[in-house]
Amino acid sequence: MNFIAIDFETATSFRNSACAVGIVTVENGKIVEEFHTLIKPPNNEYNWRNVQVHGITSNDTRNAHSFAAIYPEIKKRLQGKTIVAHNESFDRSVLKRTMEDHHLDYEELNISDRWECTMKLCKANDKYPSGKLNDCCRVDNIALIHHEALSDARACAALYLIR
Repeated sequence: MNFIAIDFETATSFRNSACAVGIVTVENGKIVEEFHTLIKPPNNEYNWRNVQVHGITSNDTRNAHSFAAIYPEIKKRLQGKTIVAHNESFDRSVLKRTMEDHHLDYEELNISDRWECTMKLCKANDKYPSGKLNDCCRVDNIALIHHEALSDARACAALYLIR
């Protein structure tokens, strides 16, 4: 089983405000590579609600690279792969909107318009009390630092592997 698990954190309620990304590469059912970086969002602006969720602040990303600067690292991991996210519609829209803001072509990634979604898989399984990532991880004893992008991507990969 080969796929990429991805998770974004955002600085505001706008989907173009990525402030962190975690990417986990799975080959033959094993995690073979992990990538995590902070991203400087537009104008380095944050909404306090988002900061409450993930704890990332403008101080953390003041000297971080822009999305355009880290995009080559994202592209080399995602291009032509099966993509998995816990709430795929959210993470997919963050990627698309952030790419649009930086005048990058989503089509060049050659990935599906719909990604695999572990939240939907969990919601469809009665063993999980909800589709929330932390609830699903608790049921399956998957380590999680919730809303830390790499930890969320790692947990998503683990959930997808046991589906």
